[in-house]
Amino acid sequence: MSLYGAIDLHGNNNVTMLIDEHDQVIYQKRLTNHLPLILEQLVPFQAQITGIVVESTFNGYCLVDGLMEAGYRVHLANPSAIQPYEGLNYTHDYSDAQWLAHMLRLDILPEGYIYPKSTRAVRDVLRKRCQLVEQQSAHVLSIQNII
Repeated sequence: MSLYGAIDLHGNNNVTMLIDEHDQVIYQKRLTNHLPLILEQLVPFQAQITGIVVESTFNGYCLVDGLMEAGYRVHLANPSAIQPYEGLNYTHDYSDAQWLAHMLRLDILPEGYIYPKSTRAVRDVLRKRCQLVEQQSAHVLSIQNII
């Protein structure tokens, strides 16, 4: 039996969920963002897990790296490209995790690129440079408009 995992990640906790090929929830639990605890909870299912989706958040890379080092196939979800499920009247962390796992199962998950550890520092510096150039341009244009 193949299992599809999803982790709806927040600042200090997450909802970890596993579903099977028929969208039946096999495991679901709110856990603290402590990598050894998360890995411990997934160990009984490791051989059956085909992939785990992690939402792309500010604190996601520590979890992504740990899961990949433990041998899991990790997918980084692109939250801005994910369409919410229209049939729900309200959503919560458990339904969000189930929706992520469902999209992984159907192979329709919008994914982000997982940067290698060696290039993340360069990416961060380039992002900061881009931000500073945009701010400089805005200030120069503001001064020119005043003059």
